[in-house]
Amino acid sequence: MVFLTAQLFVRSRGPDEFWRKRQIFKLAAHYIGRKRNCYSIAIKNVHRALLKSTKGRQLKKEDMKELWETRLTAATIQHGINLKILLEGLTRCNILLNRKSLTALAIWEPRTFKCLSDIACAKTKLGGVKQVANNPMPETVVVKGLIDEID
Repeated sequence: MVFLTAQLFVRSRGPDEFWRKRQIFKLAAHYIGRKRNCYSIAIKNVHRALLKSTKGRQLKKEDMKELWETRLTAATIQHGINLKILLEGLTRCNILLNRKSLTALAIWEPRTFKCLSDIACAKTKLGGVKQVANNPMPETVVVKGLIDEID
């Protein structure tokens, strides 16, 4: 854009303001009344909505973590061990599954989760964890002491 005089240059707002306002109005398109038509009101409401959506995403993550924790606790109680024992035993066995995947296994693959809990229980029992001392050794897991008896 070529300006012949300095006065015309000062008076022109340029395309930047148009596109900036257009972006705000696009975000406010689903609002009703002056919230969508008046720029000064639209910008306040769009800003508030963006802040709430950010907080909403954070709250959703926290809720999902809490749900996974609750489901894992229920699944481990069902199999007779503690959640901390399960996680400790899986870590000692180098089975690196996060809580989301363990929850999915507990829901959709209960036999696989049962095997994982048995392995974790056996590993912690061999490791000498005091909380597992009263639990019997799972029969489905072959450990070092049982290999000598089989031969």
